[in-house]
Amino acid sequence: MKLFSLFISCMMGLVPAFAQDFTKYVNPFIGTANEGNTHPGPVLPWGMMSLSPFNSYDTVKGTTGASPYYHDRTYISGFTHLNMSGVGCGDMGIACIMPTTGTLTLHQPRNCSEYENETALPGFYSVNLTRFNTKAELTATERTGLSRFTFPEGLSNILINLGIGLSQTKGGVIKKVSPTEFEGFKSLGNLCGLAGKQVVYFVVKISRQPVRSGVWSQGLYYDNFEREIAGNDIGAYACFETGDQEQVMVQVAVSFVSVANARLNLQKEQPGIDFERVKENAVAKWKKELSVIQVEGGTEDDRIKFYTALYHVLIHPSVFNDVNGESPAMEGDRIVRADGFNRYTIFSLWDTYRNLHPFLSLVYPKQQSDMIKSLLAMYREWGWLPRWELAGTESNCMTGDPVIPVIADSYLRGIRDFDVPLAWEAVMHNSMPAPDNTARPGLDDWTRMGYIPDDAVYTLKVFTSNDISQAYTYSRKLKTVWGSVSTALEYCIADWNAAQMAGALGKTGEQQMFYKRAMQYRNNFDTATGFMRPRLKDGSWHVPFDPASKRLDGFVEGSSWNYTYMVPHDIPGMIRLSGGNKKFLQQLNRCFSEDHFDITNEPDLAYPYLFNYIPGEEWRTQAAVTKIVKEKFSNAPAGLPGNDDCGTMSAWLLFSMMGFYPDCPGNMQYQLTTPAFNKVTIQLDPSYYRGNIFVIEASGNTATDSRVSFLTLNNKRYKGFSIQHKDIIAGGTLRYVLKKP
Repeated sequence: MKLFSLFISCMMGLVPAFAQDFTKYVNPFIGTANEGNTHPGPVLPWGMMSLSPFNSYDTVKGTTGASPYYHDRTYISGFTHLNMSGVGCGDMGIACIMPTTGTLTLHQPRNCSEYENETALPGFYSVNLTRFNTKAELTATERTGLSRFTFPEGLSNILINLGIGLSQTKGGVIKKVSPTEFEGFKSLGNLCGLAGKQVVYFVVKISRQPVRSGVWSQGLYYDNFEREIAGNDIGAYACFETGDQEQVMVQVAVSFVSVANARLNLQKEQPGIDFERVKENAVAKWKKELSVIQVEGGTEDDRIKFYTALYHVLIHPSVFNDVNGESPAMEGDRIVRADGFNRYTIFSLWDTYRNLHPFLSLVYPKQQSDMIKSLLAMYREWGWLPRWELAGTESNCMTGDPVIPVIADSYLRGIRDFDVPLAWEAVMHNSMPAPDNTARPGLDDWTRMGYIPDDAVYTLKVFTSNDISQAYTYSRKLKTVWGSVSTALEYCIADWNAAQMAGALGKTGEQQMFYKRAMQYRNNFDTATGFMRPRLKDGSWHVPFDPASKRLDGFVEGSSWNYTYMVPHDIPGMIRLSGGNKKFLQQLNRCFSEDHFDITNEPDLAYPYLFNYIPGEEWRTQAAVTKIVKEKFSNAPAGLPGNDDCGTMSAWLLFSMMGFYPDCPGNMQYQLTTPAFNKVTIQLDPSYYRGNIFVIEASGNTATDSRVSFLTLNNKRYKGFSIQHKDIIAGGTLRYVLKKP
């Protein structure tokens, strides 16, 4: 009888989630303004393919931005494929397809159009192009895209432009295979102006026979050219005589391996051309993934903010392997095969290690496990774990060693179905000084001196010519690291995570070594000023020093205010170092009251939760988080406070609206705050966690600035303002009793 009751209880917990459609609460236009760098085009959860309307080209500046789409621009110049979401620099965005009417022209300004009646939902996008009286509709599978264009009566055209995109790397090849099919490849790379080159292969198929088709190069048409054509300004075209409201569909498949694999992806995922079927499948997949978390109560705008954030969190990292499991090896020419898991790419780890990966570990552990396996595959192939991986290359963006917390945190949360000995080997390899260790610049100084000198430089030999017989060299002095303090603090967090993993593995010696290194953050703390501060080789402090300056060399994308308390692994120690609870509270209050806190960037994302470490001041965390959620995030195109960073800002919002936050990866406790909803139900994956569901309930009006009166966990009074990961994955109910402030 007890077993039967348990079964019924489990079924009652599972059934409602999948019966509800939360896609209606997703607004894909959130983040398409205010440099959020998201776009409204269709993509599947963690899908390789992503389509987007393209208007990134600034006709005044003559440049493209970091996103394919900006909501405040009045024109569309096509629809690109393979787009990234919420990144800080432009890359990807290929095969820009544009439907036009009238006489075919390659003059790009005449192929742009104003637009109206934009509609977007997960897996689908549509818009009317007013200049051409044409409706464009887009949807996607995991590795392919499908566009449907509804034309007026007369001459109609479809242009495939390889010269338009976001990558700083130019060049490509296109070939006319038949009047309705084209294939080729496009060069990509140089994310944020740094190293990294990729090639993506594509196949384009058109649903009906054109009256004319061909390729172009530099403004010249080639109707009957049957060989590949290469260059920067190249593309293809197909022209039709259409009746009124006649539809033409275009399939696009991609692969990072070969044209043959792109064609295989298309055959497997779109065996026929059926727009409604592909759209329904795309929407159904989003319904399934979004229903893993159910929220009740709150305002409609709250629900839209929440589920749009969940939508954005489930875009990256993205599937990298083709349907046959193949993908390029990391930093190599070999083709490898993922066996029994999906290989992922687009690891913006400096951003995502802080909250997105802990979120995936809790709510989508199977995908997180595959991501760990992907990172370990990169280590096997390349010899190093990546920092910011994109399509099998290391971009070297940002600082620190953020992959270590991702691996350690996942292991500690209970995801262990990967090669753990290999993972530890990789952690050790990235973390130890070696002549060829490019994963951690400045590591020798940091381990030897206890900090990274801000005046440490190395000499780069620069050749003036590729012809060695004619070349001479000169020396160029460069900083050893980007941001001596920022990098050192990131190493501390990585090493603390390594220490936690070592302890769990019973490696006492390594645990002690890494813990000692993690405490070296103290060497950059200036007790006289109360701030983290760059130091020089002779041990002195860098002068002049302004803690509010974002131009100080020691810090990356922030000031000392943004980094001083970025010591999440030892906040109690940081409080003692700052002079105790009272002085720490004064400085933390100043950070917010004087507007030094920056929600738009990663280093201080945990700051609002640090008040929880001071007994009696936990209400300040609740007040700060509620204020940020209400004032910095909204149901509008400018509704993200800045670049979403591959879902990192959205992950912050998700956790904060649910009422708990992982302020330190590798630490298995979450800090608590006031939830935005009366009830949150998280479906737990039984393959990883023994609990069925975890429920968060709040009695009282969550729409007001309520404060926590007390909490109960499974009907027992709960002390403190943090909760352990093990208590969540065991299932149960955390109940907040709220009061007016």
